Amino acid sequence: MSIKNIQYLHEHPIWLIQSAEGVRYAASDRVDLRSDTVTQPTPGMRMAMAEAEVGDDVLGDDPTVIELQNRIANLTGKDAALFVPSGTMSNAIAIRAQTSPGDEIIAESHSHIYIYEGGGYAALSGCSIALVPGNRGIMQPEDVKRAIRKGDGSLGHYPNGSLVCVENTSNRGGGAIYSQETMDLICKIAKDNSCGSHLDGARMFNAVVATGTSPERMTRDFDTISICLSKGLGSPVGSVLVGSNETIRLAHRWRKMFGGGMRQAGIIAAAGIYALENHVERLNEDHLHAHKLADAINQMEGFAVDMKSVETNMVYIKTIDNDAQNVVEKLSEQGIDVLSIDESNIRVVTHLHITSEDVERTISAFSKLT
Repeated sequence: MSIKNIQYLHEHPIWLIQSAEGVRYAASDRVDLRSDTVTQPTPGMRMAMAEAEVGDDVLGDDPTVIELQNRIANLTGKDAALFVPSGTMSNAIAIRAQTSPGDEIIAESHSHIYIYEGGGYAALSGCSIALVPGNRGIMQPEDVKRAIRKGDGSLGHYPNGSLVCVENTSNRGGGAIYSQETMDLICKIAKDNSCGSHLDGARMFNAVVATGTSPERMTRDFDTISICLSKGLGSPVGSVLVGSNETIRLAHRWRKMFGGGMRQAGIIAAAGIYALENHVERLNEDHLHAHKLADAINQMEGFAVDMKSVETNMVYIKTIDNDAQNVVEKLSEQGIDVLSIDESNIRVVTHLHITSEDVERTISAFSKLT
């Protein structure tokens, strides 16, 4: 691997990495496996952003935002889409647009909506949450059915369960993928019980690439879908919420109220369009890198990986001595950045800046700790 520091666009330093996969660009010469959110725009993406045609998106006339929204709506087979700053906001808007204060949403017990979004379902939508136990973040339809409570018939004791939320892939599940049959059944249960269904598809395209299922088929039965552009797809910012015309009409109002209205947003929407055109199919490379890392580390003394759980671009590594933070610090000294999830588990996430040479460098760093 050949690395050299170069200057690009307004003298911002980036790293040119020549590897077996070709030329890659990163923020430094460190191997950053903390998340797929650490990616930075490639030169091609930066150029697309610089050349983007823009308008005022709050007034609805930014042509690049309109193009991005139309593309995502068409990909998922839904009526309309709305560009928002983040996946957390997209989920929050979806909940607010499909529930009433005092309602209850249904989600897996380790879901992003429950753990990582600041209790927004309660603070912004006035909802309680029914938590469903899952296996690696995957809920079973019968458990979802049992979790749905209705005010009617309960003498007013229960909240009204009104929205079922599914996360595919599952972050805390190590990138686990729902089967299409399971998602279809969950959506049917939601509909049969007068609930909406929302897909938190922050890493949906990882599932699309891994399974070979089209986005339209994967999302067919969901009422709303949140799709993040700034994780595996490599955009610097932005998510898109898709759904029916009526839901997206309501979502416009909530986006404004939540502070998500943006003006000349075409500059960042252009990055999303570039990502859709250039960074989807290559996600399979991230999956192969993750599996290679997992397989090698699992064979080392002091570490364990559930190989069946490595389905996409995430690897959860158990430290046998429950010393995850110490491992994180030792790896950092070797130029490898990872995250500790708790006292015994480390998360590694591959992405578009990670090369095959980076994988070998990471394996070597782990081996020095055994």
